[in-house]
Amino acid sequence: MRKHLIVTATAIGLVLSACQREAENLVEVTGHLFVFNYRVASATYLLTLKKTGPIPDGSVIIAEFENPQGGAPLVLNEKVYPIDDKIALQSQNLHCVRKDRPYTVNVRLVDKDGKVLQELKTQFRSDLDQTVLPSKPLVVGAFYDKNPEVFKPDGSVDFSNTDKCPA
Repeated sequence: MRKHLIVTATAIGLVLSACQREAENLVEVTGHLFVFNYRVASATYLLTLKKTGPIPDGSVIIAEFENPQGGAPLVLNEKVYPIDDKIALQSQNLHCVRKDRPYTVNVRLVDKDGKVLQELKTQFRSDLDQTVLPSKPLVVGAFYDKNPEVFKPDGSVDFSNTDKCPA
């Protein structure tokens, strides 16, 4: 009888701890990188998450990306849809990304009432400086025409990067 009671109590403890762990980890980071698009002269953060548990309807993900230029973080609010198993968060355009410097992102999963369901923190690190990008897009328009501000009528080309970045 005592053996049966111990086995039952252990099983209940395992089930309850599994439920609690599942509730804490509703999403997990599956990837994070900088996206450098030389055609349009832009750099962005790209963070991918995978659902690992059921997320209540009306929930949002709030991501605060460190601003490489300094100042307030870049904040992104993204609604979470029940049908999505993967969530991709892409920041607005960045300036002043530096090679091998760690950049922090804080992520909160919040339900429709504002209750924080989960918090994550991760770091991005670029293997390139943003100075590899031109300051102006190389192409413009729907047909990817050469940008006349970069490709001059006299045949010269201006790829210079004019970002003013803190040291």
